[in-house]
Amino acid sequence: MFTKAFAVGLAALGCGLGIGILGSKAAEATGRNPGAATPILVISIILAALVEGLFIIACFAAPELNFK
Repeated sequence: MFTKAFAVGLAALGCGLGIGILGSKAAEATGRNPGAATPILVISIILAALVEGLFIIACFAAPELNFK
């Protein structure tokens, strides 16, 4: 059965994977172009905050879900 806790768990899993991929690609981009490290870091921090925001929204939206 699909529960609210399962929905929040999937949101956490998706956000964790998203931030992991983001960090991996940021490290790869910095390795390819070390001169662009500061802009890459800034963009990575902003995107990580947006992904975290999606998880927080999912946590607040989960009690509104009605599974039957």
